[in-house]
Amino acid sequence: MISDHDGSSQREATWRGAGRPPSGGETPPSGGETPPSERERPTSGGETPPSGGDGPPSRGERPPSMGGRRPLSEMLHLLSAVVVWLVTGTTISSVNKWIFAVYNFRFPLLLSALHMLTAIVVDLGLMRLQASVGGRAPDRELSPGARAKVFLLSLTFCASIAFGNVGLNYVQLSFAQMIYSTTPLFTLVISSLVLGQQHHVLQYTAMMPICLGASCSILGEGPFDMTGCCFVVAATLLRGVKSIQQSILLQEERINSVLLLYLMAVPSFCILSVAALTLEDWAPSEWPPRYDGQLGLLILLSCLGSVLYNLASSSVIALTSAVTLHILGNLSVAGNLLLSHLLFGSRLSALSCAGVALTLSGVLMYQNPELIARLLNSRCGSKATAMESGEERGCWGEEEVEQEEEQEEEQEENPSGLNHHSEMSSQRKEPYKMD
Repeated sequence: MISDHDGSSQREATWRGAGRPPSGGETPPSGGETPPSERERPTSGGETPPSGGDGPPSRGERPPSMGGRRPLSEMLHLLSAVVVWLVTGTTISSVNKWIFAVYNFRFPLLLSALHMLTAIVVDLGLMRLQASVGGRAPDRELSPGARAKVFLLSLTFCASIAFGNVGLNYVQLSFAQMIYSTTPLFTLVISSLVLGQQHHVLQYTAMMPICLGASCSILGEGPFDMTGCCFVVAATLLRGVKSIQQSILLQEERINSVLLLYLMAVPSFCILSVAALTLEDWAPSEWPPRYDGQLGLLILLSCLGSVLYNLASSSVIALTSAVTLHILGNLSVAGNLLLSHLLFGSRLSALSCAGVALTLSGVLMYQNPELIARLLNSRCGSKATAMESGEERGCWGEEEVEQEEEQEEEQEENPSGLNHHSEMSSQRKEPYKMD
């Protein structure tokens, strides 16, 4: 979370670099006195600097591009990031499954540490390439608060990996994936509590079919065991926290995705390396006879794919939100089931089909809450108008019947009222008697 002090100090540094005073007490060099209303206006943490929108958006708000229609270039960037994220996620899952199942590779923490080491090397090359092409490298100088947030992100990332690996030692992968499918719900709740973001009520409602649909899709593929559920739930919660931390650093601190991955990978590599050396069983006689060069190529492919996956996920979070990223993850679960059925002819149970349908309906509800609300309001309004105009006479007829029944009950209970009514009727007939 970003305090107002950090935001104001960042804006003062921006103004000094641009040649502008941080306050309005001085006269601009271009001549013409600044109006008092602009000179005395306080620069609060939620305002954008006058130099042109480099400041972070206020807490709980989306980036400016998400409020209206996106430009074509941003849409293409988002579409390419989503495609790369989905493709690399599926590839990494298949490659890692091949590494652990076929080669019986028993060092998951070492593999994660190699992922971070590859991220450091690749990100250094990308930053140098950006400096040579654009003439300016990404600014690595961050405030102490931002560096603390990056370090906390590294701790959350390593803890989520550790809990996930421990949980997979006790439960089957299908059950772990079923629990992971609830990550959008955790992320939505955390974003509301931590960031103060306001979501439409239909977006909260959409979490039910999204999470339930993905769970049904996975449950239809086979049995699961409840042992280790606490570890998997903890890993799921940490995944949601990690995404929220990434969104804060990307959207509010305005850190580049390449730089953020580099800054996160350095402490993560150190932590995972120490954990791998301490916790994993290192048998020196196992590597040469059991592991060959093909395993090395698969590990290299997994490492490169993880770099692309992390960069693409950071881009998706920066352009949309952390909740959208995990919703796409649940959508990819349903897509992988359908793709496996079409390409490999795998069995697709009725529960899996129902889960896919639920997931798709939930995604549509989450992405179009305003449209669905307008449709529901229009239908309710048309029904109310029809009842007021077309059924008005019927409604009044029912009220008259009720009034007559009430009058009859009163007459039965109070016979004096009936005598009074007969006297009134006789008084009306008296003039005729006098004639």
